Amino acid sequence: MEYLGLYNYWIAVVLLMTGFYAVVAKRNMVKKLIGLSLFQAAVFLMYITMGKVDGGTAPIYTAAGGEQIFSNPLPQVLILTAIVVGISTTALGLAIVVRTKEEYGTIEEDEIQQIDEHTSGGQQ
Repeated sequence: MEYLGLYNYWIAVVLLMTGFYAVVAKRNMVKKLIGLSLFQAAVFLMYITMGKVDGGTAPIYTAAGGEQIFSNPLPQVLILTAIVVGISTTALGLAIVVRTKEEYGTIEEDEIQQIDEHTSGGQQ
């Protein structure tokens, strides 16, 4: 098997794991959002590369006819929609981070949790 020939999958896996690490391990909310964006980019890359067919052309029928191999345009269309949704959710996440910064004065999860515990008197 030719593992190095699958470089686009290796890049997607590295991006996916980097984003996952940032979401799970980081305490800063902006870093978590950046990790989520990396995770999304990896999924987009993986989905688009699966839609590519070697030797495939755009699905436009010509008068010449004959046996032609077409690339599927559906993954690109779906990813365009996913990019728009990803940008809007990132913008919403950043707006929530800004509002959290205004309320608590910090965007670190540990500090916010300490402030919440302190204000509630340790009761849950």
